[in-house]
Amino acid sequence: MPRLNATDRERAIGQLTLGTPQYEVANAFGVHPSTIIRLWQRYLQTGSTNDLTRSGRPRVTTERENRAIYRQHVRDPFHTAAATAIDVAGNRNRPVSSRTVRRRLVDRGLHGRRPAKRAPVLTAHARLGRYQFAQQHLNCTWRQWQNILFTDESRFCVSNADGRIRIWRRDYQRYAPNNILEWDRWGGPSVMIWGGICLHEVLGPIIFQNIGPGRGNGVTAERYIDQVLRPAVVPFFNQHRNFTRQQASHCQTYSRLSAASQHQGDAVACL
Repeated sequence: MPRLNATDRERAIGQLTLGTPQYEVANAFGVHPSTIIRLWQRYLQTGSTNDLTRSGRPRVTTERENRAIYRQHVRDPFHTAAATAIDVAGNRNRPVSSRTVRRRLVDRGLHGRRPAKRAPVLTAHARLGRYQFAQQHLNCTWRQWQNILFTDESRFCVSNADGRIRIWRRDYQRYAPNNILEWDRWGGPSVMIWGGICLHEVLGPIIFQNIGPGRGNGVTAERYIDQVLRPAVVPFFNQHRNFTRQQASHCQTYSRLSAASQHQGDAVACL
């Protein structure tokens, strides 16, 4: 059962003073009746709703420091508990462990979680475009979607770290902007893979060959035509003449690809 904070204790005492039954007060605050009974007995004995003095080691952080710890991690969810412990210890000349910091954060509802990842790094204009696309097609039926072929290519890095980064957030804030780790997918050794998907069929995956670092060694329009359009996309559209192809707008060879495709006479319609 939850504990009553200082404000709720005063409110509960006010209701009890007015003659409200103890079980009704307990139901109103969502606590066990024994909690209200002990609160009332303590108030009659001491005239206060504060907790009685307890034995044992006192907390090493004050309430003000606890609030500062909480605010630090709300402002910067990627700030580590170890770094916060060093900051707090430097201001008070007493050591504070990272475990203590983690406990204070959990007390206030913040938990260590892996951040949500978003790739590629999107500009505000790109996010607006995706939102508008979703709004425009929100009420489309499956019959309208069944003739759309979605295609995209993605680079899969093989040398990145394992991504064991922790942030401090509330359980329902996974996709809050401050809790998302943006990463650039174009760095490091990698392979480029193309794929397509529609309602009843999947194309690919196709691994691009003979590409590498350096200008002109990536996915050029010519490589795209030779390795994707001719062997996969053109045969598909020859069999499905009423299909439309939706290509991700961040493909850098998009305009050159469209021109090259038309020059080759490919039956491809790009949005």
